[in-house]
Amino acid sequence: MATILVIDDERLLCDLMRDMLQRHGHEVFTAYNGREGIEAHRQRRPHFTLLDLHLPDMNGIEALTRIRESDPKAAVMILTGAGSDKLERQARELGVTDFLIKGLSPEVLFEAVTRGVQPPSAAETCPSLPEDQNGASILVVDDERPICDLLTKYLTSRGYRVRAAQDGPAALALAERERPKLIVLDIHMPGMNGVDVLRKLRAKRYPGGVMMLTGCEDRTLLKEALDLGSLDIVGKPFDLERIGLAVEVSLILAKPKR
Repeated sequence: MATILVIDDERLLCDLMRDMLQRHGHEVFTAYNGREGIEAHRQRRPHFTLLDLHLPDMNGIEALTRIRESDPKAAVMILTGAGSDKLERQARELGVTDFLIKGLSPEVLFEAVTRGVQPPSAAETCPSLPEDQNGASILVVDDERPICDLLTKYLTSRGYRVRAAQDGPAALALAERERPKLIVLDIHMPGMNGVDVLRKLRAKRYPGGVMMLTGCEDRTLLKEALDLGSLDIVGKPFDLERIGLAVEVSLILAKPKR
């Protein structure tokens, strides 16, 4: 399907990504430092490259710059265990397709890579939405930026208007500015958890639907979320197709009753 190059000094991660991607029909090559990665990219010309930000002989920004010199349009995703706003800004200025933090589940990493190797026209093949859902506004709230970015790209490709927030106060401010038809809300966030956000939304008479995401089972929080009118609860790690179906169903349930 696609030729993928993984450049990372963690051999276990390289092996994991290679095995997972090969099972889905991709051809995968690996390199364990920047010099090998740059040479492998020059020789193989992969459709997509997964690049570690911290390599033993150079950082990922330097490797990315060298790759850009030989292939200005190369599709590259940065993967790092210790990111910073400055490095992320540099990477995005160099046109990376995404910037993911190590520690995410293999399923989330795989979904991000899968979307990265799809051609831009792939969104055109997405199932069409019901007419009254096309362009529906959705607010994604999750303290993990990679998950926010992944859901934003996926839902946007399906025709929704998507905004994102990474904490409760930012989510409340966005919802106040423009009330979304649906909020996809992480339960476990620092400072203000998702149930607290949902409680404040209900106090402000937010009429739209809310779908919760959770990475662990806390029965008390789950019960509170359901009592506050959450339409669905989706566990992490999640499958994007499951998210897409859950969003469609939640939007239908969120319709105002006549």
